[in-house]
Amino acid sequence: MSTQALIVVDIQNEYFPQGKFPLVGIDEAAANAALIIESARKKGHTVIHVRHEMPSNDAPIFTPNSDGVAINEIVRPAEGEAVIVKHYPNSFRETALKEVLDKHGIQEVTVIGAMSHMCIDATVRASVDFGYKTTTVHDACATRDLEFGETKIPASQVHATIMAAIEFMYGEVIDTKTWIAR
Repeated sequence: MSTQALIVVDIQNEYFPQGKFPLVGIDEAAANAALIIESARKKGHTVIHVRHEMPSNDAPIFTPNSDGVAINEIVRPAEGEAVIVKHYPNSFRETALKEVLDKHGIQEVTVIGAMSHMCIDATVRASVDFGYKTTTVHDACATRDLEFGETKIPASQVHATIMAAIEFMYGEVIDTKTWIAR
């Protein structure tokens, strides 16, 4: 049995063009994520899907029971794959993610999904803090333009900055083709 897991974070309808919070490059990232998921399944890795949901029915985005919180069709979980619901950027915080990983004897994880600067960053850092060897597949992640004061930061720069920070201290950052070839 494989000691590797793929954690697919928040590839949900809300982030696609028809959703309330679309990301730059989400279609390309999701297409790469689908390839990685298919490869992980063939390799016998544990595949875990994480889905963000706000705790209130009045939330403007990621509203419980809305189409926006549904995992996008392109990365639909297969029967038997765990789906973890979270309420915070860190996929480990107040969820059963660590329990699921430990139950399967997981030692290495790969993280893909959305948003690079928020949930991917928080999940990767927590994964490393829990002792898992962690890889991030950068072209299977997406984010959005940000603003800080008067400064507008394009999504490509937000994404590159987060991936550089992750690679600097938190693990390997590779592309889809490299991940699949392993």
